[in-house]
Amino acid sequence: MYWTLELASYLEDAPWPATKDELIDYGTRTGAPMEVVENLQDLEDDGEPYENIEEIWPDYPTKDDFFFNEDEY
Repeated sequence: MYWTLELASYLEDAPWPATKDELIDYGTRTGAPMEVVENLQDLEDDGEPYENIEEIWPDYPTKDDFFFNEDEY
């Protein structure tokens, strides 16, 4: 299982929290690449929903990871 920013971005608008099966269904319905669906199938399924994308890919960048110079706007 491997994630890239491009692959993980397909799950940004997923209906969080979501179970593994719900995420697979979401990825399939939204036309996500096969790599995304395969990565989701490789997730552990303990029956508990995933609260957000960071639980799937801890390295997923958040808005806090980017520097925005608000003084310029």
